Amino acid sequence: MAPALVVGLGNPGTEYAGTRHNAGFMVVEALARRAGVRLRPGRGEFWYAVAGREDETLFLMVPVTYMNQSGTAVVQALEHFGLPVSALVVVVDDFALPLGTLRIRTGGTDGGHNGLASVIYHLASDQFVRLRCGIRREVMPPKELTAEFVLSRFDVAEGPVVEEMVGRAADAVQEIRRSGPERAMALYNSAPAAPAS
Repeated sequence: MAPALVVGLGNPGTEYAGTRHNAGFMVVEALARRAGVRLRPGRGEFWYAVAGREDETLFLMVPVTYMNQSGTAVVQALEHFGLPVSALVVVVDDFALPLGTLRIRTGGTDGGHNGLASVIYHLASDQFVRLRCGIRREVMPPKELTAEFVLSRFDVAEGPVVEEMVGRAADAVQEIRRSGPERAMALYNSAPAAPAS
């Protein structure tokens, strides 16, 4: 497997930990735990960890910019690790997808996600794999409260579905590396888990 950079988008700081907008952070942290490594400050606006070895190296990264400036950190990390855009996998939350749903895609628009928009802008390319993690509730707040919603924490009742989604997303990243995005799409682009009662 060729080296890859997996980026989880989110906002830094304890006040944002566990919020819906930080689903990408959660997935990268899960991958780091699986590999037995810890994220540490990098030479740029990001924290990172290295898993694997030699030509199978997996770089895990979270920006310490805020979401809207994520692209700056992604460019810095790609340059630091000497990787092309094609080696990039970006994990993000998506309030258009029901909680528990995963969607893998290669290329395409930002779908209204400010973090993805920043990444595409700073790379001047949309040719990278993105993995979206659904955070939508069955009953959503009014559109004008969307920003508050994505920055809110998951409800306790949602915890089991969130935990399963994060684990499946980590599995999906590993499948993307092992078999390619098309195979991972076939396996993981699925309906959400059953909602918590």
